[in-house]
Amino acid sequence: MSAPRAVAPVPAVRLPRRRGVELTLLALAVLITIYGYVDVGLAHHGTVPPNVAGYGGTLAALAVAAHLAVRRRARYADPLLLPIAVLLNGAGLVLIYRLDLQTPHDVAAPTQMVWSALGVALFVAVVLALRDHRALARYGYLSMVVALVLLVVPIGFPAINGARIWIRLGAFSIQPGEFAKVLLAVFFAAYLAAHTHALAYTGRRLVWKVQLPTGRVLGPILVVWGVSIGVLVLETDLGTSLLFFGLFVVMLYVATGRRGWIAVGLLLAAAGAVAVGWLEPHVHSRVENWLHPFASIAAGRGAGQLAQSLFAFGAGGLLGTGLGQGHSILIGFAAKSDFILATAGEELGLVGLTALFLLYALLVARGLRSGLAVRDPFGRLLAVGLAAILGLQVFVIAGGVTDLIPLTGMAMPFLAQGGSSVVTNWVIVALLIRLSDSARTPRPVRGEPGVVAPPGTASAAGKDTV
Repeated sequence: MSAPRAVAPVPAVRLPRRRGVELTLLALAVLITIYGYVDVGLAHHGTVPPNVAGYGGTLAALAVAAHLAVRRRARYADPLLLPIAVLLNGAGLVLIYRLDLQTPHDVAAPTQMVWSALGVALFVAVVLALRDHRALARYGYLSMVVALVLLVVPIGFPAINGARIWIRLGAFSIQPGEFAKVLLAVFFAAYLAAHTHALAYTGRRLVWKVQLPTGRVLGPILVVWGVSIGVLVLETDLGTSLLFFGLFVVMLYVATGRRGWIAVGLLLAAAGAVAVGWLEPHVHSRVENWLHPFASIAAGRGAGQLAQSLFAFGAGGLLGTGLGQGHSILIGFAAKSDFILATAGEELGLVGLTALFLLYALLVARGLRSGLAVRDPFGRLLAVGLAAILGLQVFVIAGGVTDLIPLTGMAMPFLAQGGSSVVTNWVIVALLIRLSDSARTPRPVRGEPGVVAPPGTASAAGKDTV
């Protein structure tokens, strides 16, 4: 009998890290932003803006700092998340700078750059300090308490533009609800991950495919959701209320896999919107403007903000009027915040607006993809929740300025003026970077030292596989 031949060892699988791709895309994003600044300056003054080097250099430095943090601690992270965020942030700075040229008494671009730098600093801190996203699950209830406090505090401050969502101390102002949405996503993910089986398979069946879990399981999360929505109704902030409601329904559906929750969520959202629309004068006026956007023109009072926004989209046509050559400043005080998408629609046209929406769609899709590939239930729910926050914001804001739904007063992620918003969105991207790194990092194969398997395969070590 011949001796058995030795089996050659299986070579280790080397997955691409794609950090070079990320760096190339970051350079392209910065160059596009610089080109936008130059184009605006040429359109207004016929010369290159003198501060283009400062804006471009600062944005490039922030992009490199974020890239180095990802290269150091999240080597397998999705290579598209960071470049998309930098490009959207840069596009927002260009649009705000363009509107600043027509409002010399209200210059917002330098302040927005400072907030962007703070957001990137927090991005770097999260990527470097958070070695394992599962550590956040231990602070689920603490996140819930802090989020509710952040939602309650603005009630004691004067209303701004009809809503009590700001804390203003002198020239400094902050919107705590922006940070609360991330904390509530952490709480929902932690609680739903710990009670997934009970939510999906226990309780009493009501109608169709809706099965109501026991009160002991569903009660705490409903209380938190109800309190947050109630506080936001008192603050007359319909946009953030819709965002929290949508986040709750999406994460509950992902945790249980029951489509009946979507139907229940839509019915409750419609009932709540109708009730608030009739009972709250500020919200009711927005509903009336949504139904009759040109009523002020017919009454001889001139075009309102929503009508001016629709005119701006119409004037943009397919290719737009060109950066710096539109008239969206006629919208008024909200041109740099709520209605900044109208400036993009007028000066970049339908083509440019579609490109922006595709960037947002790609950002959300990559976040959802990380959620599908991550191995633990908490990470899966957190990634879906964070991606849902971005997607719901874009839908609510774009729907409002195009008269698809009533206006909500929220800020377009990365694009609009707003320090709290841009900082929070950078934290969201940092968490998605960490989650995508966990999802794509190869794991050692059981019983085969030195051999690794691609993430999500059955041979990878660990109990949770996809």
